[in-house]
Amino acid sequence: MNKLTNKELKKLESVFTKIQRDIENGINTLFTSPPIRVAKVWKRDQGGGGKSISITGDTIEKAAINFSSISGKQLPQSSIAEELKTKSHKFHAIGVSVIAHPMNPFCATSHMNVRIFLELGKNNLIENWWIGGGFDLTPFFPTKNESSIWHANAKGCLDNFDPKYYKKFAKHCDEYFYLPHRKEKRGIGGVFFDQLQHKKIEDSLDLLNAIANCYIETYVSLVNSNKNQKFTADDREFQLYRRGRYVEFNLLFDRGTKFGIESNGRTDSILASMPPAVNWPFRLSKNIIKNESKLLRFINKNWNQHIL
Repeated sequence: MNKLTNKELKKLESVFTKIQRDIENGINTLFTSPPIRVAKVWKRDQGGGGKSISITGDTIEKAAINFSSISGKQLPQSSIAEELKTKSHKFHAIGVSVIAHPMNPFCATSHMNVRIFLELGKNNLIENWWIGGGFDLTPFFPTKNESSIWHANAKGCLDNFDPKYYKKFAKHCDEYFYLPHRKEKRGIGGVFFDQLQHKKIEDSLDLLNAIANCYIETYVSLVNSNKNQKFTADDREFQLYRRGRYVEFNLLFDRGTKFGIESNGRTDSILASMPPAVNWPFRLSKNIIKNESKLLRFINKNWNQHIL
C-alpha cells in the first residue's frame, strides 16, 4: 500500500472495527446479568469520526471500547515522530482504545490500545507510517500468579513476531506508565510501543490483531478467576482511592488523551477511560495506608522478569 485511497482506508478501518467487536464480545462474557450498553457514532468536523461503546454491569463497573478514524493537516505534537518525512504534515490516524474498571477490587483494571498513523503527502501518497499500542494491568490486590500469567502471555504473543520485542516493549511500558509526581508505577506493566514499522503495513496490522487478541483472552481469564471473590467495604475503599492514580496519569501524562484533545476529538470518548467512581481522601485511613504499602512494594518490582 503506497496510497491512501477510499478503498484502502475502508480496508484499514475494517481491521480496527473488527478488533472493537471482538473486544466487546469478550467483555460481554464476564457479566452474570445482561449489561447496559450505550453506543455513539460520531463525526468530526475536520475529517473522520468513530464509534464509542460504553458497557456497565455487575462484573465490569465500566468498560469503554472506542474506535476512531480521523484525518488532519497538522499532526498533534503529542504524536509527532522523531522526524517527519513530509512537509505537508497531513495525516490519518486509526485506532481502538479499551479500558475496563471491574466492580470487584480483587479484579484488576486493564487498558489496551492499538493504532496506526499514516503521514500523507501530495495526492494522499503514504510517505511515512507507524503503529503503536500495547496493554497494561493495574491491580489493587496483586498476586504473583496473576502478574506472571499477564507477562508470560504477552511474551508468548510477541515472540511469534520478533523475540526481541517483549523485552523492549515491557521496559517501555514500565517507563511510560509511571507517575513521576508520586514516584510510582501505575501497575504491573505489560507491553507498550510506539512509532514501530513491523515489516510492511499488512504485517504490522497482523501484529496489532495479535496484541488485541492476547489482551482480551488473558484479561477475561483473569477476571473470571477473581470476579466471585468476596470483598469488604475496606477493600472497596482502597479500590476507589487507588483509582485516583489512574485518573492522574490519564489526565496529566497519557499521550492518547493529549492526542485526542489536540486533534479536536470527541471529548466524552477521550475521557471514557475515567473510572465511574473514585476518591481522593484528604486523610488516609489505616486500611488504605496498610494496603498501599503492600501494593507499592509489589508493583515496584520488574514483573517482566518474573515470568512463570
